[in-house]
Amino acid sequence: MRHAVLGLLSEGPASGYDLMKLFDLSLSNVWPATQSQLYAELGRLADAGLLEVVAEGPRGRKEYAITEEGRAELRHWISEVEPTRVARSDMLLRVFFLAQLDPEQARAYLRRQAEVAGERLERLEGIRSLVEGGEDNLSVYGRIALEYGVRLGEAQRQWAEWAEQQIR
Repeated sequence: MRHAVLGLLSEGPASGYDLMKLFDLSLSNVWPATQSQLYAELGRLADAGLLEVVAEGPRGRKEYAITEEGRAELRHWISEVEPTRVARSDMLLRVFFLAQLDPEQARAYLRRQAEVAGERLERLEGIRSLVEGGEDNLSVYGRIALEYGVRLGEAQRQWAEWAEQQIR
């Protein structure tokens, strides 16, 4: 969450409300966040000197900007910290034990996995138009991340359809 907030603020100052909208439009498919998580993180980042309040408005509205220390932290995290690779999948763990179901139930499980992948693909394709024409950094790199999600979703759907056919 820390680096997602720093990354969004690296594009320019924003309020917590604005950041929540940006999360919903861009990052929610890879790093979902709740409003309470976001506002708590803004406080922690400000306390750590990684961002600062640059404007205050009515009803306690604050606009935050990333500091040089925040930019250095973001660059360090992007280039020097190895990403966490997810090694667990409860969906695949269930596949290992599909023999405990009758074949039609096992095929139905895999069919449902194909449907879930298809639904996720539809959601991703629905946001393509939001980043397609933009030349700002969030649009350009958002398209790259979106394409990863689309290709992964297509592979997951194709795998589930193939796997369903493997069960006799």
